[in-house]
Amino acid sequence: MNKPFQFSGRIRSFQVAFNGIWTMLKTQQNAWIHLVATILGVAAGFLFDISASEWCWLILAVIAVWSTEALNTALELLADVASPEFHPLVKKAKDVAAGAVLISAIGAVAIGLIVLGPYVLELKKQAL
Repeated sequence: MNKPFQFSGRIRSFQVAFNGIWTMLKTQQNAWIHLVATILGVAAGFLFDISASEWCWLILAVIAVWSTEALNTALELLADVASPEFHPLVKKAKDVAAGAVLISAIGAVAIGLIVLGPYVLELKKQAL
């Protein structure tokens, strides 16, 4: 059933989404690592005054990591409800989801090195 647009419903949608992000931060230690990496990457972007296109790459990398971490967390929570006892297929599903986070994190590091690396090297040259 399609309900008419309600502004209060959209506000609730944002509240639910922010609750999900908070749940991820409260329950996933790796999310805190991603948060630190995000803060450092964004700070470096401001420090080096990177271009708009470089910001796009940096933002895309951050979004990829946070999205995969959020989906990994959701899968883990659902898997724990569906199969509270150990099950080898649940373990494999969790491992694959964790692998997706690792793939996106490696990609983000590569993007960070490509975008920020030249600025760091230039700063190092100037310091010598």
